[in-house]
Amino acid sequence: MNSLTRRQMMAMTVAAVGVRRKVFSAMSSPSDFQLKYIVGSCMYGYLYLGEILPEIAKCGAAHIDIWPKSHGNQREQLEDMGEELFASLLKKHNVSLGCITQYKLGPFGLRDEMKLAQRLGCSTIVTGGSGPAGLRGADLKKAVGNFMEKMKPHLEVAEKTDVTIAIENHGNNLIDSPDSLKYLAELRPSENIGIALAPYHLPQDADLIAKLIREVGNVVKVFYAWEHGDGCMTKLPKEQELKQLPGNGSLDFGPVLQALAEIKYAGWTEIFMHPVPRGIPIMETAAQVTAEINKSRAYLSDKLAATQIQNRNDKQLNPPSSF
Repeated sequence: MNSLTRRQMMAMTVAAVGVRRKVFSAMSSPSDFQLKYIVGSCMYGYLYLGEILPEIAKCGAAHIDIWPKSHGNQREQLEDMGEELFASLLKKHNVSLGCITQYKLGPFGLRDEMKLAQRLGCSTIVTGGSGPAGLRGADLKKAVGNFMEKMKPHLEVAEKTDVTIAIENHGNNLIDSPDSLKYLAELRPSENIGIALAPYHLPQDADLIAKLIREVGNVVKVFYAWEHGDGCMTKLPKEQELKQLPGNGSLDFGPVLQALAEIKYAGWTEIFMHPVPRGIPIMETAAQVTAEINKSRAYLSDKLAATQIQNRNDKQLNPPSSF
């Protein structure tokens, strides 16, 4: 065998160091995945926007999702004060409008709302689907396809206004089951329609929800950090009502966050629940509402950190091949 030249030896050394660096990086670098929080105005009931906006930054967010009656009335407040004053109020508190929730307008009534969103720099509108409920199999896929076809002229407006319409998997709706969400992701005719994923309306199985997230990927545009708990349709003691919030109920968000990290989820995360009756704050004061949101945010942060530590440990036990 011919002896190696000095230059060849140096090249091999540099290559070996490069491989070691890549392996070490894969084993030890922490994930930079973080949730991008948005705050639902309806969590504060019918409180004035001037009281809510100072709370947004305290919730680890810079964006607000405004809701109309009956859940909130901040969309009506916008209408009453006018766009100019609304925009100045947002600017004063260093908050941006990230989402408008509009179930009452439905998916076919959003043209003017999309133009409003464009003027205010808002990227997302959440609404429900439209079509028969309770379908399964081929009938469900056909109905979702029909819905997507009807959405095409509305999605042309969405594309022109740079707005994404996110359809929530609301109960008793065409889009309410894991299969319906997968069909929406498969059949959507435009990237300007996506999913607002509400675990509350799904089986309370963390692995099932995580699997669904991996299957639909970043077609999810809004993720509601919201579990079923003891429900939200009848008046309950506050302690039971708050079980809808992550960390208070029985749903383990660890696998769900793992899935979101794997798909590098880039959409909104909204810590969420419904009070009974609708329109009241989830707690008596704005400060108390913020405190409850932050309890859940701390829980999610701890779960996400634990997931990332586990990922690093797994990589150390099973480092990537050097070849």
